[in-house]
Amino acid sequence: MRTVLLASLRTHTRRYAAATLAVIIGVAFIVTTNALASGARAGMVSGIDAPYRGAEVVVSEIGGDTAKKILRQADRQGADASVLGWAWLPVSKDGKQITDGTDVGALADEASLQWQELTAGRLPKTDDEAVVDTNAAKGNGVRIGDVLTIGSGRNTHDVTVVGTVDSPSALVWCSIYVTEAALVEHWLDEAMVDSVAWAGKGSVDEQIAALAASHPDAVVQTPDDYVDEQHQRATQGVDVIALVLLLFAGIALLTSVLVIANTFSILFAQRTKDFALLRCVGATRRQVLGSIRMEALVLGVVASLLGLLAGTGIGFGLVELIQAVAPGARMGGAEMSPVWYAAAFLTGVLITLAASWLPTRKATRVSPLAALRPDTGIDARTASGRLQLLLGIALVASGIAGLAAAMAGSSVPLMLLGGAATSVGVLVLGPRIVPALISLIGGLAGRVMGAPARLAAQNAVRNPRRTAATTASLLIGVTLTTAVLTGLATARSEVDREMDVDHPVDATITAVGGNGIDAEMASRAGDLDDVDEVLKVPGTVGEVEGIADLTVLAPSPSATLLRSRPMFATPDPDAIFLPYNLIEGVELTERVTLTVGDRSRTLTLNTGDDWGDAALVAPETLAALTDRPSTQALWLRTDASADAKDLGGDLEAIAGGAEVFSTLEKRAYVDLQLNVLAGAIVGLLGIAIVIALVGIANTLGLSVLERARENALLRALGLTRRQLRATLAVEAVLLSVVATVMGVTLGVAFAWVGVETMLSQFVDDLSMTLPWGQLALVIVVSAVAGLLACVLPARRAARVTPAAGLTMD
Repeated sequence: MRTVLLASLRTHTRRYAAATLAVIIGVAFIVTTNALASGARAGMVSGIDAPYRGAEVVVSEIGGDTAKKILRQADRQGADASVLGWAWLPVSKDGKQITDGTDVGALADEASLQWQELTAGRLPKTDDEAVVDTNAAKGNGVRIGDVLTIGSGRNTHDVTVVGTVDSPSALVWCSIYVTEAALVEHWLDEAMVDSVAWAGKGSVDEQIAALAASHPDAVVQTPDDYVDEQHQRATQGVDVIALVLLLFAGIALLTSVLVIANTFSILFAQRTKDFALLRCVGATRRQVLGSIRMEALVLGVVASLLGLLAGTGIGFGLVELIQAVAPGARMGGAEMSPVWYAAAFLTGVLITLAASWLPTRKATRVSPLAALRPDTGIDARTASGRLQLLLGIALVASGIAGLAAAMAGSSVPLMLLGGAATSVGVLVLGPRIVPALISLIGGLAGRVMGAPARLAAQNAVRNPRRTAATTASLLIGVTLTTAVLTGLATARSEVDREMDVDHPVDATITAVGGNGIDAEMASRAGDLDDVDEVLKVPGTVGEVEGIADLTVLAPSPSATLLRSRPMFATPDPDAIFLPYNLIEGVELTERVTLTVGDRSRTLTLNTGDDWGDAALVAPETLAALTDRPSTQALWLRTDASADAKDLGGDLEAIAGGAEVFSTLEKRAYVDLQLNVLAGAIVGLLGIAIVIALVGIANTLGLSVLERARENALLRALGLTRRQLRATLAVEAVLLSVVATVMGVTLGVAFAWVGVETMLSQFVDDLSMTLPWGQLALVIVVSAVAGLLACVLPARRAARVTPAAGLTMD
């Protein structure tokens, strides 16, 4: 049997190509995931302890006001302290905005707490100097000697770049570092504070006790304990990402299983006579079974080894590419784990053996005499066919019931179980559903394309079980892709609606210090290409307890440029709205007194955000406080395609000393995240679709060999080479389109269930959004890909002459 095994491997090597490729892709996916996860983990945890090497205590879980108190406490006690955190601020150079937002942090005053590594120039000595991270400087074209304008409005501060630094810590690194005093004076109130590094007098335990007593709401601990916690959080986040990637690797492997199983089914069906002859000359069933399973084992081992090599190359290449293209991603070096290698190799071998298990058993179960007769598959009129039909119907029915219960009870586990049962049920019913749909669509195509299309439809449904198995892998990939696209489209629609409510003003220009907004500035703002509408907001300058020189605005109740009508658009005459950042650290009661000159009103305090640094009151309140209001702000409605960065730069150029605020940056950031998420998921699922299309190409290629004499006979009867190629092309397109249409239908249904189950309880008036263009693109791409999959099999079939084909066995 060893001779038989080696001969079989030599003879059928080309026929195993698709199965081998499917295993290679699945195994390579796992190894690549290891490379990306290890690189991300190395980058994330590298230098975590760097900012705390000179510290004795770390204070965390605090805000900007507490950080200020700790710094003042350090000055009183003669201790060293440094704030580790960042403020997200726009940056301009030479009057042009180079970024609509970047992180600005502080460089410690004490050398023992300065963890940044100087790479060029020198460290800042005054508050109007700064250093820039080396990678950020390269990415934004910043050089030593450049003058940068950081912030906007009243918090604008100019700094001269005097050096560049490397930021070894991936958790608290910033693009720009100013002095501690500059950060405290201008932006600490609005900064995201990670922690404060502290080095004082006395033992560590005494310092921890003193700081914990002074700041009971903060977490005070040793640097080692804090670094350990951050290390665990960072690696846990990377591990979650790795698990998500492995989920998609599992989907790719599941698709591979279907392709491999279908490949073996076709191969063993073609070799039934060979097995029968072996049995007739004395080979036992056990020997034949062992021989063909040994083929599967050899295939799994070879493909898995190739997958390890491919995954290693792709993994290292991706990590190097990320480091070169996006140095800010903080990707470390990849380290290949022997455990991951072993797991990937065993997975590849096991899925190959598992996929070949049933085909090999079926191939050797029949008697030698029965094996010499053609296999007709499962007939629905037999007991096996009826059992399969009943099982499929039961699975689909139970799955639908589970999905309905999941929507009623908002149960995610029930949703997953119901979806799995429905999917398996559809696959079980595939030999009945898929041929019926192919016959329907093929009949329509036959009226247009004639005999080749009718012949293709008949060929596609000749073996229902094989047809269903061929389309199953593509069905799974398209179903998941459609569900993701529909779910993301619905989420994007809901996010856009929430953004309209939370950020109703696209951009604002707010006067500072009572200077007002002149008519020329309003005209120039209205002339910008991206600006559709400008609202001049009247106001004055007043004072609220603890907040002096406060711009007070009274938006018109009839303003139409707002994307929604939030409460602050029409304040109650007894109410005042103050932005969060202005009241942080200020002790205010529920009723505050607003004073303008010698007039005062006591109003109910409300808070909000995203209209700039100004108080909002009702027009009648403003009229009671001043007889001479003037335009103190411009509220802008922009075009939907407006570029946040370009618009911000244009508004900064117009505003002069006024404060510019844009919510387009937040919208653009959210859109970017959704686009990246959608692209990543669709790209990962695309791997499963590629494997499925390889399976279709393999099935067509093997069917060409199987039907060689039949094709030759058709050629002899007058079928041209062009018509033969058209027949195979239509057959491939029919398989792809039917699987895609079924997948799109199931995907939309699953997306609807998912939306109703997971989001309806949190969102009122939730409606599902169908991405019609993307769904149409999925169908078209699948049809074109199916057409491409038939190119090589069609060329091979058309190349054989009728005489040669009729002599083939």
